Amino acid sequence: MKAKSSDFRTIRSYRLSVLFIFLLLLGFTSALSIAFGSTAFTPEELLEHLLLEQDSTKGRILLKIRLPRALAAGLVGCSMALSGCILQGIMRNPLASPNIIGVSSGAGLAAVIIFILFPGFYYLVTPMAFIGAFFTTLVVYSLSWKDGASPLRLVLSGIAVSSFLNAGSHSLMIFYPDRIHNVIGFMVGSLTAITWQDVMTLWPYAIAGGGLSFILAGQLNILTIGDETATGLGVNVERIRMLFIMIASVMAAAAVSVVGLLGFVGLIVPHLARLIIGNNARYLIPASMLLGAIIVILCDLIGRVIMAPLELPVGIVMAFVGAPFFIFLLRKDGIKTNRKNHGH
Repeated sequence: MKAKSSDFRTIRSYRLSVLFIFLLLLGFTSALSIAFGSTAFTPEELLEHLLLEQDSTKGRILLKIRLPRALAAGLVGCSMALSGCILQGIMRNPLASPNIIGVSSGAGLAAVIIFILFPGFYYLVTPMAFIGAFFTTLVVYSLSWKDGASPLRLVLSGIAVSSFLNAGSHSLMIFYPDRIHNVIGFMVGSLTAITWQDVMTLWPYAIAGGGLSFILAGQLNILTIGDETATGLGVNVERIRMLFIMIASVMAAAAVSVVGLLGFVGLIVPHLARLIIGNNARYLIPASMLLGAIIVILCDLIGRVIMAPLELPVGIVMAFVGAPFFIFLLRKDGIKTNRKNHGH
């Protein structure tokens, strides 16, 4: 009994240490993102222009461009990673991600409609993308309902609806080829034009979604065991699953509406966090959020400095990083292992 108690404390200490390290890495990568770009700043210059010379040219670059961009990148990474973490847990499917429930496709079609058909209403892109993503989630859930919404039906309904919506987006781009230049940044995922308004759009969802998910982490742990076992333990499976799907879709919708169709974050980050910290949602949720923020900030920084003064959109860098890692997981049989850990 004492040995088991000691082992539990050791595991808990390890997990808390990992979270602390992730927090330090997030601070470090955020500082790098603010300091480096087409114009580099020394630590002394950062402090000087952030605290004393805010009205100077470099001060405005830091306060109006670098700082909101780093914050938005972190919030987007948090939101997308948490969304993927939740979906993989409730669907007990290691390949689940925001894309699988139609969030990206719904946001994409809404944004394409504004960009192409109503280019004078550019300011509506973010709210319309959010509405499109959230409405698509409701449609997918409704289509998958048959005496409950099983994970398999959710996945299949999401694939079908996503294919339909993607066809709509591609059709518009074919019919209006002269206007697609406005769409490219959104379709690949870009942080180029981020403002403080985007940060204000993102942070309430990240804080509320992360807090609520952490409170319900125990329920998520039970759902990963299986529906029958969860029901036997007194959990209202459909109600909790619906709640988690709403949290995941709102988080992803907010992120997509600001940065565009950023792939791989919701798919890869929860896998990586799970390999490092384990399956317990009480630790996996904050680990996924912190790691998602770190990775998106780093990818954005790489896109800004690797071909400076030109920029690679963060979505392209993320694809270059995420695709090889996903192949690595497949080759190492990591995905199969995670499936077993999810009750399959």
